[in-house]
Amino acid sequence: MTTFERIKKVSKTRGMNLKQVAIASGLSENAIYRYNQGVEPSGPAIKAIADTLNVSTEYLLGIDEDTSLTQKKKVDILDDETILAFDGMEIEESEKEKLRDYARYIISLREKENK
Repeated sequence: MTTFERIKKVSKTRGMNLKQVAIASGLSENAIYRYNQGVEPSGPAIKAIADTLNVSTEYLLGIDEDTSLTQKKKVDILDDETILAFDGMEIEESEKEKLRDYARYIISLREKENK
């Protein structure tokens, strides 16, 4: 199965057409269709598509047959030891505390809704 066929197959199971996957991945509308014409996707493109479809790049490239969802790394942002960064830049300690306060606020709202 080609990369194009794998993308098409997973897209269908996710209820998306190829144009939707391309746009959600930050690619041009017809980018994925070019992969059916012998054009190989770039590394960043295949990563973006894999993230959109929630599969591994290894699956899309035919290296791995496992279509299970990729593992998402869960981090407790309320943990003082967690280092927060945005867009590759570490966040100042004062900003981290504001983010933690906001997260606590959201959690308290959710708890009130669930009562």
